[in-house]
Amino acid sequence: MPVAELDIDVYDLDQYAAGGVPHDKLRRLRTEAPVFRHDDPQLEGGYWAITRHADVVYVSRNPELFSSYEKTAMIDEYAQEQIDQQRMFMLNQDPPEHTRTRQLVNRGFTPRMIAHLEERIQQTCDDIVAQALAKGEGDFVTLCAAELPLIVIAELMGVPIEDRHKVFDWSNRMIGGNDPEYGVTEQQRFDAAQEMWAYANELAKEKRAHLQDDIVSKLISPDDAGNVLDELEFDLFFMLLAVAGNETTRNAISGGMYALTQYPDQWSRLQADPALLPTAADEIVRWVSPVNLFRRTPTQDVELGGVQIKKGEKVVIYYSSANRDEGVFDNPDVFDIGREPNPHVGFGGGGPHFCLGRHLAKLEIECLFRSLIQQLDRVELVAEPRRLRSNFINGIKEMTVRFVPAPA
Repeated sequence: MPVAELDIDVYDLDQYAAGGVPHDKLRRLRTEAPVFRHDDPQLEGGYWAITRHADVVYVSRNPELFSSYEKTAMIDEYAQEQIDQQRMFMLNQDPPEHTRTRQLVNRGFTPRMIAHLEERIQQTCDDIVAQALAKGEGDFVTLCAAELPLIVIAELMGVPIEDRHKVFDWSNRMIGGNDPEYGVTEQQRFDAAQEMWAYANELAKEKRAHLQDDIVSKLISPDDAGNVLDELEFDLFFMLLAVAGNETTRNAISGGMYALTQYPDQWSRLQADPALLPTAADEIVRWVSPVNLFRRTPTQDVELGGVQIKKGEKVVIYYSSANRDEGVFDNPDVFDIGREPNPHVGFGGGGPHFCLGRHLAKLEIECLFRSLIQQLDRVELVAEPRRLRSNFINGIKEMTVRFVPAPA
């Protein structure tokens, strides 16, 4: 069938709510049209859907050819005024502006800094699982998956622990705009952003008055060369971390737990060999792909996968598809917690936007699943997950499970 006649839709939000990422359709695109002109309800002329691993990596690693700044990294179309606002976020910047901000915030997310948090994170996970086990049954998302990143972000950014659910609420309102259950209008999304902005501003003001040995103090203090995040940059970074660090880790953990209920042999394997936790964390991120896609805009005419793409056209890279690429992964549709090598793009395809918090996210996943396999015999699915209506975040809103304790 000619590519132009391919009747495939991987944009429609309802299919994501109904069954998650449409892997069967993405497989067809990888095989038949890996650089595919896709219809877009918001944009005449549509966009280029990029679905193969090699092409996703190429786009990611060449920001001089594929810009995040031109039209932002988001799949939605925005008015120019909104684009100008979005460009202030690191996510929507290109080098050299992105490089400067990234170098400043990197100081708080080195492996050494993250290693300092391990003991605290593991204790938090032990407590979360113990409390879930005491309930016996309930929503895995709220009891386990959402609670951990909220507590970690609160710890990381110096947010009082009693305020962590404000972050959860702001984040949900900012991300969940396309899901009717959240009933969020554009004004409510804007209000959530404004509330979080004001909160970050007060937090930084308090920290500047009482600098301590924590990540926020590090971020608002000059580096060795005297560079420092100004007030606006810190507020923007707080918002980015609060949403990105919360949504992605929560959905990786929820999706990983769902995968383990579908592959009970892998749960038993992890229980028998906890040394597999690091590779299991990577496989969870590959399998779930919490961020389904990002957008880029070509800065010049470019050829990709044998297809000519013109300057300024819309390009969308599908991480969820690249993570199931048969040319890269053996048996990609099998969930294998011992998978090595595992060159997934769940933290991005490399390049300047490679996930800043990947060490922290992996640590959180490892610690929570360590607590689960130590305290539980198994987790039983009571009802199929209810999924987020989004083609951007691969999200589980609710998943009722039963926690079966480990034998005494």
